[in-house]
Amino acid sequence: MTPHDDIIIKLIETSDVHGCIFPYDFINRQSLEGSLARVFTHVKNENIRYGGNVVLLDNGDILQGQPSCYFSNYVSPERPNLAASVYNYMGYDAQVIGNHDIETGHPVYDKWIAETDCPTLGANVIDTSTGQPYLKPYTIIERSGIRIAVLGLVTAAIPYWLHNDLWSGLRFEEMTITARHWMSIIQEKEHPDLTVGLFHSGKEGGITTTDYEENATLRVVREVEGFDLVFFGHDHLTHHDWIENSSGKKVLCLDPSSNALYVAEAEVRFDRKSHSIRSIRGGLRSVKSCTPDTGFLRHFQHEADLVKEYVERRIGHFAHTIYTRDCYFGSAPLTDFIHDVQLKITGADISLNAPLTFDTCIEAGDVHVSDLFNLYKYENQIYVLRMTGHEIHQLLEMSYGQWVNTMQTADDHIILLTEPAPSERKHYLFQNLAFNFESAAGIDYEVDVTRRNGEKVRILQMSNGEPFSMDQWYRVAMNSYRGNGGGELLTKGAGIPFEQIPERIIFRSEHDQRYYLMHEIEKKQETDPQAHHNWRFVPEAWTVPALERDKKLLFGGG
Repeated sequence: MTPHDDIIIKLIETSDVHGCIFPYDFINRQSLEGSLARVFTHVKNENIRYGGNVVLLDNGDILQGQPSCYFSNYVSPERPNLAASVYNYMGYDAQVIGNHDIETGHPVYDKWIAETDCPTLGANVIDTSTGQPYLKPYTIIERSGIRIAVLGLVTAAIPYWLHNDLWSGLRFEEMTITARHWMSIIQEKEHPDLTVGLFHSGKEGGITTTDYEENATLRVVREVEGFDLVFFGHDHLTHHDWIENSSGKKVLCLDPSSNALYVAEAEVRFDRKSHSIRSIRGGLRSVKSCTPDTGFLRHFQHEADLVKEYVERRIGHFAHTIYTRDCYFGSAPLTDFIHDVQLKITGADISLNAPLTFDTCIEAGDVHVSDLFNLYKYENQIYVLRMTGHEIHQLLEMSYGQWVNTMQTADDHIILLTEPAPSERKHYLFQNLAFNFESAAGIDYEVDVTRRNGEKVRILQMSNGEPFSMDQWYRVAMNSYRGNGGGELLTKGAGIPFEQIPERIIFRSEHDQRYYLMHEIEKKQETDPQAHHNWRFVPEAWTVPALERDKKLLFGGG
């Protein structure tokens, strides 16, 4: 297939797999379009096509998302880690650690790293006791005499989402500085024929501070010379870009999004004698049409059966169906059920909560373990923070400022919406991330959508009838993503300096939020969640019809 003087190497990357190992969705109990079982079929075919000259890489965030990994991480941790076993079976050459891998905690990810045959990379993950990388900074892979250097990096924004107990003894350095340092070492020591970046960091944007950017791929590629090819991820978006660096060289940068629906792949052609690069070409490939590899399925059948038995366990019964979509339009049964559990577990004065899934439900009837994964894909703890009334008010102002429009007339949208492109989708979308649409329980309040941002929320009283004071300190329950600064509602909203957040935390739950919701449903057996109606949008003459209009735009219906 190639001229005698050329060597061709095929590189394939997966990213943000989030437990999509099997072609079965254990959450919704149905077939799954993306899966590593499908990816492996493609990898095997490419290995035949390229005579074994395939390099297989993963870009992190495998350990959270589907119950398959939760079961392996926490329910049956004495068994070999499933993600490690799968990557060993598939023959991965290197992987990078992701933020959701770190969120599992040291006992889980240290075991996973130890059990994975390929190196786990992370040049900017530093062991604070030694000042040296906790993980391998880079690895050298050889195919047909071609030396390939792979440098791994992870987003430095991890402390904004995760409590330091999960990454104790570590720090995360800025990606560009780290890349420049290790690029120099790689070039001087290794003399590779191809230098590849493997970054668990999106293209650009996200949390930005004076010290780093959450999504720094674009900056690293532009400012650090030496990369020939960069695979990245974390932002769950597909990207296929040629980015020009500071010397004018164009670098192919690929991101296959999430959930093993796509792989990013590049074909690199080398001169056989000089090993110089003749060409690089690549893109994204869907694996949805790939038949799951039968050998893979047979090998891991026992593990799949154990997970299926776990998620199909009945835990209780719901009197009626509850929906995340209702949470955007006022006080709703699903949100308030979570508020109730948070307040019960913690004894807090006030609870904050946002829907973490855009549009899902728990249907009336029997409730199974899998239904709780539908609400919470990732493992969040429950926190309680000390906050003043003023800080609570300002946090809610930021939340609703990202959520609702300032209505000038009764015909305006009430929700901040993005109009659909006719060729792309049928319905409207939110302008901002719905998992930052925080509402509160324990207080009664109104959201006046005719007023400008920063003046929309009017807190009337505590829900028990006591006065609410801007100057008083309150105990506020929330999930750990929010409690660690996620979404910047505590910092930019409430105005709490990021470095002061840890001293505000007065309670952290032993288990994840899903565990307590499951326990409450099991204890009650018959559950009938109701909305508290402790807050509302006003003036209702405008907001009631506007909410109906926008709900149809977002979710359809007559």
